[in-house]
Amino acid sequence: MLSIQSVEAAYGDSQVLYGMTLEISAGEFVTLLGRNGMGKTTTVRTIMGILSIVAGNIKFEEKIISNLPSFRVAKYGIGLVPEGRQIFPNLTVRENLVATAVPANNKGDGWSMERVIDLFPVLKDRLGSMGNQLSGGEQQMLAIGRALMTNPKLLILDEATEGLAPMVRQEIWKCLQRLKKESLALLVIDKNVDILSQIADRHYIIEKGRVVWQGTSMELRANEQLKQNYLGV
Repeated sequence: MLSIQSVEAAYGDSQVLYGMTLEISAGEFVTLLGRNGMGKTTTVRTIMGILSIVAGNIKFEEKIISNLPSFRVAKYGIGLVPEGRQIFPNLTVRENLVATAVPANNKGDGWSMERVIDLFPVLKDRLGSMGNQLSGGEQQMLAIGRALMTNPKLLILDEATEGLAPMVRQEIWKCLQRLKKESLALLVIDKNVDILSQIADRHYIIEKGRVVWQGTSMELRANEQLKQNYLGV
């Protein structure tokens, strides 16, 4: 579904990605792991057209999306839950959800406000609240719901549970497991390696803008030295 091949990207004169390569199949749950500053968010920004690439290519469902405007990337079917959530603070929860909504498919099984509320019941009583009145956990749920309302084929979550209370994290993990069961492709960036190695299919570890390891959850759980070398603080 998504293919990133030998991508290089930079901020001005500072190169960040050096031949970044990653692939995700339809319905697959994949993670991008690594320490801070290694290029994970930069990879997401290149996928979404926020940052231009200088070499390589990015394809989605065999269509080249390299350096397309972000709105066109979204129209192809890629949804983003950005780092820091970035909900609209001066819009209500209801307005946040409908602001970028895309109609469901003809089968009627796409994402609607009712389905988002079913996924995150806590938002039901907050529909009239402004975005900046929500707790951090509620904002993250809203950010996920807003992305789902675009009815994506692939959902990307950058720092899925950063700064959230343990109970809220559990809600997010349950949400991702449910989305996986519904065969939505997922690319997740997060530091909670132990839980990710239980629920994701495959993992990529990035170091200084390059993939240094890729493998299954079973392989990741079995390799403590790998986690110490590339994921430990």
